[in-house]
Amino acid sequence: MANQNSDAVLSQFTQAVEKEAIDASKKLRVGIIGTGGIAHAHMASYLKMPDVELVAAAEIIPGRAEAFFEEFGVKGVHIYADYKEMLDREQLDAVSVCTYNRQHACCTIAALEHGVHVLLEKPMCVTLDEAVEMRRAEKKSGKVLSIGFQPRFDENMQMIKRIVESGALGKVYYIQTGGGRRRGIPCATKTSFIMDETAGIGALADIGCYSLDMVLNAIGYPKPLTVTGYTSDYFGKNPKYTIPERAAVFSVDDFAAAFIRLEGDVILDFRIAWAMHVDTPGDTIIFGTEGALRIPSTDCWNGTVGGPMTLYHDVAGSHVQTVIPIVPRKDDLSNFDRKVRSFLDAVKNGTASPVPTSQIIYNQAIIDGICRSAKAGHELAIEIPED
Repeated sequence: MANQNSDAVLSQFTQAVEKEAIDASKKLRVGIIGTGGIAHAHMASYLKMPDVELVAAAEIIPGRAEAFFEEFGVKGVHIYADYKEMLDREQLDAVSVCTYNRQHACCTIAALEHGVHVLLEKPMCVTLDEAVEMRRAEKKSGKVLSIGFQPRFDENMQMIKRIVESGALGKVYYIQTGGGRRRGIPCATKTSFIMDETAGIGALADIGCYSLDMVLNAIGYPKPLTVTGYTSDYFGKNPKYTIPERAAVFSVDDFAAAFIRLEGDVILDFRIAWAMHVDTPGDTIIFGTEGALRIPSTDCWNGTVGGPMTLYHDVAGSHVQTVIPIVPRKDDLSNFDRKVRSFLDAVKNGTASPVPTSQIIYNQAIIDGICRSAKAGHELAIEIPED
């Protein structure tokens, strides 16, 4: 086997990136719905943006929003106990929806109906029906709805897409993907991630949506056709592996797996875990008729590439491996910052959503299909209603 790391091969996947200046002469009035954990990341990013004014927040837990803004040193923000009242009373350009999963749909639809652009944290929602209703509200409003998949903005994730689009793999026909954590159930201080009444879905939605997006985005988001799904909760409900009081209320999945048929004769073999007895469920491998790409896993999956990727292909009759080095960050913005910036730019410029629901509804359809198939115990067709 030859090992090739030539500039000639790698150059076809590279792109020049120009940084655009931010026009701070017109500030966007932004509100936050839900000031729990993930809202801190939104707030930190918004404070880096010179064209944003944080003016309001809605929070159902008394005192939490006040403590949140005090932590960031932000004063003069109007705080509401009801997001509907905030939307009625405030003149907002955009909101970040940072609630628990089961509130994603209602908060997002209400904001869109008020003519407010929405940056929605992942997962999109809990069920496919909710996703369809959100798409309908988005289309009717004409506003931007972007889903919070910050791994999309990682240079290495973008490299995966460029490699596929270059034709180096030929026709993609099989993908093995997933991720996991040996011990990573997010329940040390709160229960909103692990209870059905708030989260609705566990590891499958929390980190599984990232894993699905990594490969589906790379191959152009083909429509899912059928799914055979499996879910389990052996770790989350066992006090041996979870804080005992958390194990008593655990009611979502901590592991999921599926075999998915996609349009275009592509097979997706998927698994995801919050907890397991191994460091990783395996690397991501994209098989094509002209080559294959191995994407190293990480030992604590959070939507990143675990190391240099390897392109397997043939050159002049020889089996060749081309190492794709890790692409360094080109500026001081984190992937989360880029997610927020891309949303703000779309709002200001009237351009398309950077992470559009036209794609993520397929991601949600797969998650929904895995849950339904797991309960049914057999393969199911995925049917996405017209929106």
